[in-house]
Formats: sequence, structure tokens, C-alpha cells
Amino acid sequence: MTGGRRIAVVTTSRADYGILRPLLRRLDKDPACDLRIIAGGMHLSPRHGNTIDEIIGDGFAPAARVDLLTGDDSPLGTARSMARGVEGFAAAFADLAPDLVVVLGDRFEVLAAVVAAQPLRLPVAHLHGGELTLGALDDAFRHAITKMSHLHFAAAEPYARRLRQMGEEEWRVIVSGAPGLDNLRGLDPLDDASLANRVGLPLDPAPLLVTYHPATREPASVAAQVAELLAALDGAGRPMVFTAPNADPGGEVVRRAALAFVAGRRDAVMCPHLGTRAYFSLMARAAAMVGNSSSGLIEAPSFQLPVVNVGRREAGRLRAANVIDVAEDRAAIKAGIAKALDPAFRAGLAGLVNPLAADRPAADTIAERLLSVPLDDRLLDKGFVDLPAV
Repeated sequence: MTGGRRIAVVTTSRADYGILRPLLRRLDKDPACDLRIIAGGMHLSPRHGNTIDEIIGDGFAPAARVDLLTGDDSPLGTARSMARGVEGFAAAFADLAPDLVVVLGDRFEVLAAVVAAQPLRLPVAHLHGGELTLGALDDAFRHAITKMSHLHFAAAEPYARRLRQMGEEEWRVIVSGAPGLDNLRGLDPLDDASLANRVGLPLDPAPLLVTYHPATREPASVAAQVAELLAALDGAGRPMVFTAPNADPGGEVVRRAALAFVAGRRDAVMCPHLGTRAYFSLMARAAAMVGNSSSGLIEAPSFQLPVVNVGRREAGRLRAANVIDVAEDRAAIKAGIAKALDPAFRAGLAGLVNPLAADRPAADTIAERLLSVPLDDRLLDKGFVDLPAV
């Protein structure tokens, strides 16, 4: 849709695109919005599934592409990718001249986009701020993005309270709920036969969904940590569907170890990219989820899906009763899996309420604010709210 307020939405991975999709659809159909999608990072990487094809398949035509990954997932390679990202996003913003930029989350690619927006005096709206992930570099990136953003859409009130504690003015902070949960409204899951064909594995018995990423604050320990996870999974007695890790420092170590684990096994596969519908269909069908993905804390509660959350990567996020936190130790992980597979534990999750769910679609709350906020100096020139003296 052309005409109206020009809003640029940045997406750099399959994960953030799946969360952003309901908002993109909402904005795209609104005559008051001229939507421009900027796709970059993992979307343009063959190793990560060329997921820009999914964006195009959904009927969107990206207005710009930012190829920032160097192919080196070491800490130095990540820093160089960030530098390329700042340059690439700056060029895209200068060309598209958006009225407003929308970003989500906490990844290094997103930080690069927000840094690029600053000297161009572009207002930034940030989704999923105020959260904590104490085991990841993303924790610092997220808070830095907060201080460079002008509107904040928090997934829950505790996160909004933290944004205010960081000095953000009350009128800038909106509790929207988690936008990714909008994907579950009216979800039409794949039937068992279609899902089994999609993942390439029989689904009887119900599989474990394994989604594991490196804890980026502990890069030297990644190989040992993933070895503990795989040792715990060996002999689990369930089929296993692995998703591929993100382009983080240590991600290639995780990917190679997982590929070696599934090689030659009839009960395990790795799927580089499932797509939102298949991923949620698998959540609905899985016996349990094992790993350290934020989806175990954000979407999994809506499926009453037991989650074995391994290590510190997601330390600090809100948790529902479906989450079983365990150390990165094979014995602890095995015990967590046994608890997750206990029918009594699953039965105890009946009626579980997702703490990040809102009464109305988050996309509506976010879009209405994006399209109505005055684009003036009050928006761009931020104040800082000091806490009362104690």
C-alpha cells in the first residue's frame, strides 16, 4: 500500500520476521501506512535458509536488502558484521527516507540498524524492550536499543516498568502484549501427515523439539555446553527435531555438533527453517521442547508445552509454569526431560495462562500508535525521568 505515513520495518532473521508478520500484515492493509520492509542479516544467508523467500512468499516485496554477515561467527567477525550493518542500514534509511523505523528485540543486527538511525534523526519504535537475557550479549544490546528508541512496546507490565526505571517517559511506553502471539489467533495447524512430511520424520511417538543457541556471554564454553545437551538427548526415547542456531558467536559450533548428532540416526533431523506455521504446528504436536530459545518462554505457554530451559541464556525473562530450568549438565538435562515427559506434569499445565498474552491483538495496539503518534520534536527529543530520591 502506498501513500500515508512511511514506516520502515527492519527484519534480520526468521525469528523476528515470524513475530513481526501480524504487524506487517496489519500495516500493509492500512491506507494510512506506506510500509517499507528492510530485510537483512540471516534472511540473505543460504546457510540460514534464505528466509527472504518466506517474506516474498507472504506477498511482501522488501524495499531494501542489507547484506551484513561476514560469514565469520567469531566475536571479531560479529563486530565486523555490526560495522557493515551500520553502513548498510544507513544507506537504506537515506534512500527510503522513512517517517518512522520499527525494530524488534535485541540482536546485534538490530543494534546496527538503530545506531544508523541516530544521526539521520529518525524516530525508532522498539518492540520487546525491558526484558532480560542475562546469559547473552543481547541483554546489553537490548538496553542500548531502548535508550536510542522513541517509542516502546512492552510485552508485559513488568517489562514496561523496567523501561520506566531506565528513565523512559511514561507516554512513550505502551504494554501491547507479545506480538508473536497474534500468530496463534486462528492458527490452522498442519495435520500430522503434512507436518511429518515437512520435517522428514514420523511423529509417533510425539517428538522433542530441540532449539538451542550459544550463550554468547560464554563463547569459550559453547562446545562443552552443546556436548552436554547432546549427551542428555542421546537415548531419550523420542524422535527429535532440531532447529538451526542463529548467526551468533559460537553458532557454527552448535550447528556442526547438531548435524553430527543427527547424521545416520533415524529418530532425529535438523530443519534449517520450518516457517511459522510448521514451527507452531510442531509446538502443538511435540512432547516437550528442549533448549534455550525465547520461544519456549513466549509462545510455548500458549500450547501448554513443557519446556526444558537449559542454562542461563534466557535468565531474567518472565516464566510460566511450563518452564523447567536446568543447568548445562547432562544429568540435570536428563532429569528435566524426564520431568517434562511425565504425564502428570503435562496434565498440571491444563488451563495455563500465557503471561505475555493481551486481550486484543498486539498488532492492532502497535499499529494504532505508530500511525497516530505526532512526528514532532517532542517525539525525537527525549527526556530522562529520574527516580525519586530515597
